Amino acid sequence: MKGRSLVSIADFSTEDIWQVWWLADELKLRQKMGEPHRILEGKQLAMVFQKPSLRTQVSFETGMSQLGGHALYLGPDHIQLGKRESVPDAARVLGRMADGIMARVFAQKDVEELARYAGVPVINGLSDEEHPCQSLTDLFTIYEKLRRVEGVNLTYIGDGNNVASALLLNAAKVGMNITIISPEGYEVKPMYIQKARTDASLSGSQLRFSNDPEDVAGSDIIYTDTWASMGQESEADMRLRIFRSYQVNERLLHRAGGKALVMHCLPAHRGQEITDELMDGPSSIVFDQAENRLHVQKALLALLI
Repeated sequence: MKGRSLVSIADFSTEDIWQVWWLADELKLRQKMGEPHRILEGKQLAMVFQKPSLRTQVSFETGMSQLGGHALYLGPDHIQLGKRESVPDAARVLGRMADGIMARVFAQKDVEELARYAGVPVINGLSDEEHPCQSLTDLFTIYEKLRRVEGVNLTYIGDGNNVASALLLNAAKVGMNITIISPEGYEVKPMYIQKARTDASLSGSQLRFSNDPEDVAGSDIIYTDTWASMGQESEADMRLRIFRSYQVNERLLHRAGGKALVMHCLPAHRGQEITDELMDGPSSIVFDQAENRLHVQKALLALLI
């Protein structure tokens, strides 16, 4: 995998995904035992941020440090990607000075252009279309808890956004069954459904799509995300009305069978898409998810750089 980029989950094969998870498992254990693993000694990661993030910045910076390397934060005012200079020009400069690039941006095409022109590995830390690092972490966390992913029933409830798209693509590659429940007009884009169906035909993954928030029976995992993402603030009040019945709460957990684990990629709007009782309750693995961003991304960095 050395020298490759992660622009989309579609870039990775099932074998690639498992390679990341096996190394993440090993690196997490070594970190917990205090064993040094400075396998990126002297390496530099340029981190391009158009959108702020607690988990993305801290996990990549901490991960590079633990691996012996260094991460350089480049915020919205540092580069002004695509405005102050073109994305290809910025990519060429960063590629000559850093060993890898992590980009958290609005437009998917910006990550694609960075990967096309940089000459070093580029990792999509989030775009409006996909969140591959998050989905790799989420399914790793499920594997960690259940010791399997094949045949697990994951139900995602909420906006068919970048997180939902990445979860769909990832689940289809590894044989996990996934149901995505969204209000009408807020479903995952058809292009991602088509891609996922191609992989599901090979892995045996069952893909289901519904507009009914009660359609959760048999779920092993219930997953939700914020109803209005960054850049959608003007739609927040409208979305609050449309998504109100899609809240993940105790009643929904009981309808699923009562034993499902609960996930959220954070940040959470408590009392909207999820209640305090579930976020902080015994079914929640939300903060295990958050921690695992560090371990999975360390594996990605080690394998790609």
